[in-house]
Amino acid sequence: MGLPTEPIGSMPRAPELLAGLAEHAAGRLDHAALDALYDRAVRDTVARFEELGSPVVTDGEQRKPSFATYPVDGLGNLAPDGVVIPFADGHTRRLPRLTGGPFRYATHAAEYLRTAQRHASVPVKQAVIAPSALSLLYPQDGIPGYDRDAFLDDLVDEAEADIRGALDAGAHRVQLDFTEGRLSVKLDPSKGILDSFVALNNRVLDRFTPAERARIGVHTCPGGDQDSTHSADVDYAELLPSLFALHAGVFYVQLASEPDQERVLRTIAEHVGSEQTVFVGVTDPIDPAVETPEQVRDRVLRAAEHIPPERLGTCDDCGFAPFGDDVSTSRETAWAKVRARVEGTALAAARLGV
Repeated sequence: MGLPTEPIGSMPRAPELLAGLAEHAAGRLDHAALDALYDRAVRDTVARFEELGSPVVTDGEQRKPSFATYPVDGLGNLAPDGVVIPFADGHTRRLPRLTGGPFRYATHAAEYLRTAQRHASVPVKQAVIAPSALSLLYPQDGIPGYDRDAFLDDLVDEAEADIRGALDAGAHRVQLDFTEGRLSVKLDPSKGILDSFVALNNRVLDRFTPAERARIGVHTCPGGDQDSTHSADVDYAELLPSLFALHAGVFYVQLASEPDQERVLRTIAEHVGSEQTVFVGVTDPIDPAVETPEQVRDRVLRAAEHIPPERLGTCDDCGFAPFGDDVSTSRETAWAKVRARVEGTALAAARLGV
């Protein structure tokens, strides 16, 4: 049967698509032509995954403006001056700020999934943003006539609909991106913010049956963007116990870029639930050096010393381009790392006899 291996989500956008987006922004390319470029990029991404033997594929998030803001892109009740997320190299990303209610998604992830499924001959997974990340859109000083509790009620409804829509559309698995988990420990070492994030996400996850939650995963990483991170300096052990308190069946855990992988694996083994599966990161999207299949194999074998092989899988540490304008990693480098992950996982499976 082998060990399962899955991509996290985003791949660098195709150069033709990036050029088309610039032309569209300048008013020189109409929406129909841009949509054709989007579809071509998705088709090529799915085809490349399948050519490399990936048993599960994604659309590479070619159509998303970013992994975090796709649900709200184009909404009229947003201002651009929201929460600022600083990265280690000095650059920042800024979330929008909600200016009024009710809160509704403009786009649900099932739209992306259905497009990818038209081009795929293998299972397709779908990444969605965790409600905890979108909770940061609500301003600290509140919104007159729309209190935070009402906002959170609406957010939970919308997040459930986002996940359920993808499950109902046949997603192999729905992955909640929870990069803000590690960042929250940096912002609040008391873990009050982290606890509130876990509680909010569990409000959504608890609306699903055990069978459905077995198809729902949670991804954690220190927020890779433009070859930098926002929270890699936070002790991973401060996050992991709370991570596995989320009521999900699968976890995608960044590991390849960790300096002390043994310590992380021991922490995972201590806190992971008996019914939870762990996909460990075996390739580092930020590192320009391409891993060899043998390096991947050895990382998997090390993980199998701590996690039973029947509850173990592999993934990339993070998406390769979670924000649409991130060109820090070339598309070809990303594909080479995918190849190493797929081939190295197969080598490890053969060694483990699974």
